[in-house]
Amino acid sequence: MKSAKKILIVEDDRHIYKLVKYNLEKSGFECFVTITAEEAFKTLGNEPIDLIILDIMLPKMDGFEFTKAAKQDEKSRNIPIIMLTAKGEEVDRLLGFELGADDYVVKPFSPRELVLRVKAILKRGKEKAETAKDILTIGRLKVDIPRHEVTYDKKKIELTLMEFKLLSLLIERRGRVQSRELLLNDVWEIDSDVTTRTIDTHVKRLRQKLGRAGKIIETVRGIGYRLNEKG
Repeated sequence: MKSAKKILIVEDDRHIYKLVKYNLEKSGFECFVTITAEEAFKTLGNEPIDLIILDIMLPKMDGFEFTKAAKQDEKSRNIPIIMLTAKGEEVDRLLGFELGADDYVVKPFSPRELVLRVKAILKRGKEKAETAKDILTIGRLKVDIPRHEVTYDKKKIELTLMEFKLLSLLIERRGRVQSRELLLNDVWEIDSDVTTRTIDTHVKRLRQKLGRAGKIIETVRGIGYRLNEKG
């Protein structure tokens, strides 16, 4: 019998976490609830969580801080995060995605839609795990998919989940121009919820982290980006 996917709900509003938990469990998921980010990290240390649903306005450590810390931790960096919050301004959505969130849902929300988003993210993760190549290389740059590691001249480069996904996709499509809209759809798997400016921000940071190797990412004026085939 297939084991249920485990969802961690980090939410301090009792009404909301009970609503989310009820609908997820009704759909066959196993749920864990914590009301603080600190408790959430303890749960992550004890349970193999498949996805996190995260409120931003939490006591002490907020959702943004939690996401940043989770994406820097080797044990939790690959766990998808859906931010579920009342903070609906564009600047908040941009920050959420830039820190590594996989989706952003604004309250009030549809429980049924949230469940569908959870299923979609888990399905995409499974498909990518089954089809991704183990190692991607271009010149002296190497991307190890299973280990979620990037090295240049054998020196490790720390990237966020979204930076890692962006670099991997550009290498897979090396030599082909990728529009900002296409990258937004294929890397973030969203469309109008976030402006394409977030792509430029990620490319800038990715180039900085890659150092000398950053020049392989070329800007195609008015369109988007392309990875130089020569490396």
